[in-house]
Amino acid sequence: MNLSPVPAMRQVGSLFALGLEVFRLMWRRPFQFRELVQQFWFVASVSILPSALVSIPFGAVIGLQLGSLTTQIGAESFNGAASVLAVIQQASPIVTTLIIAGAGGSAICADLGSRTIREEIDAMEVLGVSAVQRLVVPRVLAAMLVAVLLNGMVSVVGVAGGYFFNVIMQGGTPGAYLASFSALAQLPDLWVSELKALMFGFLAGVVAAYRGLHPRGGPKGVGDSVNQSVVITFLLLFFVNGVVTAVYLQLVPAKGM
Repeated sequence: MNLSPVPAMRQVGSLFALGLEVFRLMWRRPFQFRELVQQFWFVASVSILPSALVSIPFGAVIGLQLGSLTTQIGAESFNGAASVLAVIQQASPIVTTLIIAGAGGSAICADLGSRTIREEIDAMEVLGVSAVQRLVVPRVLAAMLVAVLLNGMVSVVGVAGGYFFNVIMQGGTPGAYLASFSALAQLPDLWVSELKALMFGFLAGVVAAYRGLHPRGGPKGVGDSVNQSVVITFLLLFFVNGVVTAVYLQLVPAKGM
């Protein structure tokens, strides 16, 4: 078995190069607006319902756990603020990207992979048509736009789920839960959440496109590439989330109480 790190580093370099190429071609004409609309509708249609359903238990778990903790330390009045911070800053962009990578990203990878093994991508390159600009850029932009919009929906549903389980299940005070929102939360928390969703959507789209453009072993390789794209996206997601969160906490001071 070849355990040399060179092939792995070559794959990382190729993935990074594709990301730069996609970012460069986003601003060049001709822009594939019709393809963007089609891909946006497809990714949104397969992601909206799962995102809403997954965000409810996320908000519930966060609300129940924080409710139990704040009760133990005598800080029940800040339960709402802590729940909102946890849902908006961390849970919402992560849930959104996990669904987009698992549903939309896998479909993008399978579509591009099937085109690659049928040699459609090679035919486009022979005709002088950039496959990245024609196929990859609209799909990455669609994943980014859907991620940003779904992030707002997941935030609302997650906060509502936390409110329901804290107030109904744990007997919290509705007024105190809502009034504490402004105690710890601030507007930059929402902006960084949307920024995370935008970055994570870009990562999900680029990774799915890269694995779709480089399948191995025919049709079976396409299925393997789909699985690999989802796993790689998850790993990059948690790594980038840690980096962005650390930078944000250093640049934006916590709101004083």
